Amino acid sequence: MISKARIKQIKGLERKKNRLAEGLFVAEGPKLVGELLTVMRPVYVAATEEWWAASSRLKGECEADVVTNSELQRASLLQHPQAVLALFPIPHPTAKMAEVAQRELCLALDGVQDPGNLGTIVRLADWFGIRHVFCSTDSADIFNPKATQATMGALSHVSVHYIDLVNELRQTEAPVYGTLLDGENIYEQELSEHGVIIMGNEGRGITPEAAALVSHRLLIPPYPANRPTVESLNVAIATAIVCSIFRSPRQS
Repeated sequence: MISKARIKQIKGLERKKNRLAEGLFVAEGPKLVGELLTVMRPVYVAATEEWWAASSRLKGECEADVVTNSELQRASLLQHPQAVLALFPIPHPTAKMAEVAQRELCLALDGVQDPGNLGTIVRLADWFGIRHVFCSTDSADIFNPKATQATMGALSHVSVHYIDLVNELRQTEAPVYGTLLDGENIYEQELSEHGVIIMGNEGRGITPEAAALVSHRLLIPPYPANRPTVESLNVAIATAIVCSIFRSPRQS
């Protein structure tokens, strides 16, 4: 049974200031929790008997409760709880964008605000073999429960950093790619296997300060080019398109 104090703690972690104060985030569901368990240890787990039967190795390694589905419902941040809820320590990766970009491809997010978009982008990064995502400090928090759930466990493979993006870009000697309305058709460009890809805010795109540091300006053109269309693509969808083109066999 989950104590009232524990439920209060879990509910409080929905707020960023509490996550920062406690250094913890919430993960729920067998898929997400299972992936995270491959790289980190939780400080607390609440799960059904069925889940514990398959994960008995954790018993004794952290605080734990065996709960019913109805008990889990009272603590869960999800509309439909999924057998297990865990509290993990927030990681603090220390890689430098300028150094990473010299040897591999990385993503930079300039003010992405929607937690669902952020989580989806991290999941996309994992799919396309991108191990580092660098976020401006005004981007959404990846440990917001909605963002964490949207990663579907990709946080076990992808490091998410919060940085002074413009300052880090100034120190980056590798190619810096940005999707901009005045960019060149991305399908016609030679793209590097290393560097930084900047994706901008849902409404305003890439800030002028960051755009000024883009060395390769790219455009995802509509089809056909002269047909009226919506104003822009969702940032997560645009990221998927860009990453797919960078990983296209013709670029290798």
